[in-house]
Order: sequence, then structure tokens, then C-alpha cells
Amino acid sequence: MATALRYAARSDVGLVRSSNQDSAYVGPHLLVVADGMGGHAGGDVASSIAVAELSRLEGESHGADALGHLEEAVRRASARLSERVREEPALAGMGTTVTALLRSGDRLALAHIGDSRAYVLRDGELAQVTHDHTFVQHLVDEGRITAEEAEHHPQRSVLLRVLGDIDSSQELDTSVREARTGDRWLLCSDGLSGMVGHATLREALAGVPDVGECADLLVQLALRGGGSDNVTVVVADVVDVATAPPDHTAVVGAAAAEHARPTGDATSPAARGAALGRPAPAGDDGPGGAAGATGAAGGGRRRGPWPRVLAGAVLVAGVLAAWRWSQDQYFVGADADGRVAVFRGLPQDVGPLRLSSVVEEAGLELADLRPVSRGAVSEGITVDDLAAARRVVATLLGQACPAPSPEPAPSPEPEPTPSPTTAPTAAPTTGAPTAAPAPGATAAPTPTAADGDASASGDGGAEDVPAGCAALDGEG
Repeated sequence: MATALRYAARSDVGLVRSSNQDSAYVGPHLLVVADGMGGHAGGDVASSIAVAELSRLEGESHGADALGHLEEAVRRASARLSERVREEPALAGMGTTVTALLRSGDRLALAHIGDSRAYVLRDGELAQVTHDHTFVQHLVDEGRITAEEAEHHPQRSVLLRVLGDIDSSQELDTSVREARTGDRWLLCSDGLSGMVGHATLREALAGVPDVGECADLLVQLALRGGGSDNVTVVVADVVDVATAPPDHTAVVGAAAAEHARPTGDATSPAARGAALGRPAPAGDDGPGGAAGATGAAGGGRRRGPWPRVLAGAVLVAGVLAAWRWSQDQYFVGADADGRVAVFRGLPQDVGPLRLSSVVEEAGLELADLRPVSRGAVSEGITVDDLAAARRVVATLLGQACPAPSPEPAPSPEPEPTPSPTTAPTAAPTTGAPTAAPAPGATAAPTPTAADGDASASGDGGAEDVPAGCAALDGEG
């Protein structure tokens, strides 16, 4: 049976981030999700470049070479990212995840790198098809933590593989899958999978027949779960070609023209807290302003002051509640001078109003970190509480601090030489007499460079290490 795809894509900036760095593409033959990173400097650029490069596969005839063509396109995207960094050095350190499906006949070629995910719902059962390339997943694979512990681990966003100008492996996971009629595929950024559990994903995918409505629901679930990251979703059904809708393509997220559109949910407590970090859109006078003062249609009565007073009281109460909520939030970020610290509040400001304050200095600077960690800290690593933030700092210090040199083993004390019991021989009659050593005496050892004081070696060999390393050594 000939198959086709019925698909929809959605992307939302979320409730904490100030910009959308995710991008996605959907078309009759190609589905792509890319989650960019690199702070405001380049995450959106990276994901946009990846989607633009892969979208060239649409409309081409691939046949049995679909997987090879998909791999080549991802490699071209990587090369294009490196080229862009050479053109604009300010973009150094940018990168992106890529999860892509290319349909060819009744086969789906899959390429994956990073922590975006692909799932398939088949016969009511949801299976995760891709494997996260993260530090936390590595710990799970080694049996050092459980999958349940990984869901709340403070380092769950640290990537080991990513595409771009990043000091990490760029090895792809690739496979070929059957395009079976009735299957429903989900491609998503970690803004969904990190906010919504597996069982809830299965329930949503199985319970909403329309792909567009299902994608909308998944985004809303992520926002209601906290929306701490950009959320991008692609839902695609494998259908009989006779029932397939007309071909169309769509681009969402950073690669789309409307990428700056605000979040679609402003009703949850998290959304109210995040609203503190976003200025009102131009022309929006808010409650009590020009828009709020308009009377009912056909009415000519003037309103008294009480509605405005009540609206103002409600607004103030909402702001105070949101502010209290924000002060229970923690993240690891960097200040304007590039110093890493633990912050309380939200990782964004409103003009001169700061929505966060430093709780603890980490004794680190952004320049001390690896490129992947530097990008994550620049964006702000959100955590559940202060203890989790301290664990993140300890991990960063462990990456940045040099390994301690082993303590040299103490030299054994020389054993005194026992006095001889036999009678001494007569001294020779010729030449100058030699003095016999005193009983029990040993020869003085030859001095070495190591025996000199610390100043003898000079200061030139000492490495500059982050100030926080001293505290880390103390704990060890």
C-alpha cells in the first residue's frame, strides 16, 4: 500500500525564554526539528541554518539512497554553521540539535543528534525511537542513576553530541524505519519532553485524532508544566496515499517570519511570573488603559472609577503573586561581567528592573567553561531549588578545575649502619691517613631541585585556576 504523511508543526517561545531558538520544518517527504543553543548570540541562527539546509531535500527523488542523502544534508548543515562562524566570530560556540525523518516510499530514514526526540505511537503504545546524547543519559546507560532520577537531574540539559561550532562529537545516529499506515510520529524539542511525562504524551497522541489539534494540545501541556524552554512539536500520521491531504510545507520557530510571537498561554502561574519579564506589546495600554476603557457595544453610559480601581487591585495582586513565585525559582547563570553565580528569580530583566539577584558566587567565569557548558550557563540553567543549583556549580567546577596532583610518597628514613664487630685493620703506611666515619653516621644525600624552597621553582609553572577550585579541593 502506498503511504503518505499528514502533518502539523507548532513552536512556542515558552514562559521563561525571551527568544525562540527552536526551528522546525514539515513537508510531504521531510520532517525536521532543531533546537539551537549559544545564547542570544546564535542559537536561533544555528537552528535556522540547519532547517534551511535540510529543507533542500524536499521534492527530490531519493529512493534507496534516502538515508545517505539525509546524512549528507546534515553534514552540509554542519559545514555551513562553521562557515558562518568564520564570517561572524561573535557567533562562536553556537550549535543545534537535529532530529529528522525523510520519507521515501514506505520507508523513513532517520538522522538524530542531541536531545530532541522522535517517538512513534503504534497500536496504542508509545515508544521513544531516538537516544538522548546528554551527560545524564550517559549516567543512566552506565547504571549510575535511574531514569526517574534523570528526569530531575540538574545537568539534564548538558549535551555530549551536537551539531555546530561546539567542542563535542558530531556523530549521527541513523536508521531506516517502516512507514506503517496508522502510525503517529512525534518529533519534539526538549521543551516538550522535559515538561511532559511519557504517559501524558501517549494519552495526548492517542486521544486527539487531528494532527494540528494534537500539536496544539502538546504545546499547551508543556506550558502548563512550567514552559521553562522553547517548545517545538511536529505530529505526523502515516496514512494511505488515497486519503492524504494536499501537499504543503511549513516552517515554524526561529526560521519562520513570526518567530518573535509571544507564548500562546498566559493563564498559568508560571506564565504570570514570566510576564514580569516581558514588556507589554506596543499599543497595548493594558487594564485601565484606552483598550480597557471602551464601553459595551451600543452603550453610551460612562463608567465610574470603581471598575478601574478593582482592575488595578487585581493586577497588583497578580503581580505580587507572580513576584513571590519568581523568588522561589533558582538558576545558574552569569552576570554582566561574565562571572558565574547562583541566582534567585528569573533569567531575564525588564528594562532597568532586575528579576533576579545573586545568591552565591561560583568562583568561576564563563571563559573557564567548556563551550557547551558556557552556552547553557549564558542562557541560564534553571533548577528546582538552591541545593540543585549548588550541584550544578559543583559539576561546572569539576569540569573547569585541574585534577589535583597526587601527594608524593614520603622517602623512607635511612637505617643507621651497625658498627662492625671485627677489629679494624691496620692503617696503610703510605699516603695521607683517612678519617674513619663515626659509628652510625651516613653520608649526606645529594641535594636535588625538589629539596629547594618553593621560590626556587619560580611562579611561571603555576596555572591560573578558577577561584572556586580551592573550595572544591577543600571538599575533596
